[in-house]
Amino acid sequence: MPIDMDPERFDALVDQALDGIPDELARLVHNVVVLVEDEPPEGEPDDLLGLYEGVALTERDSQLAMHGPDRIFIFRGPLLDFCDSEAQLIEEVRITVVHEVAHHFGIDDRRLHDLGYA
Repeated sequence: MPIDMDPERFDALVDQALDGIPDELARLVHNVVVLVEDEPPEGEPDDLLGLYEGVALTERDSQLAMHGPDRIFIFRGPLLDFCDSEAQLIEEVRITVVHEVAHHFGIDDRRLHDLGYA
């Protein structure tokens, strides 16, 4: 059965997951904003937990130096629907945040799956 959680508490879980990223990696994340949305955008799967919109660091060149911020979206509704307990939600938020940040570094879904972050 899905759990219910107020948006402020959910946002705090996302912040906690971001704080858990090792400093040596966090220092390399530039020009990225993390946003919590209730649901994925139209045209995306209803059960999408997170989404990275941007150009991975491994694909950037000097022409992209001035582009707007990359965006990481964490989708509250699908994560709440996916989880049966707060403990599971905390873990799934952590996995989703790490998964999307990894895309910023150019790590693809196959490799993330191998690492346990899919």
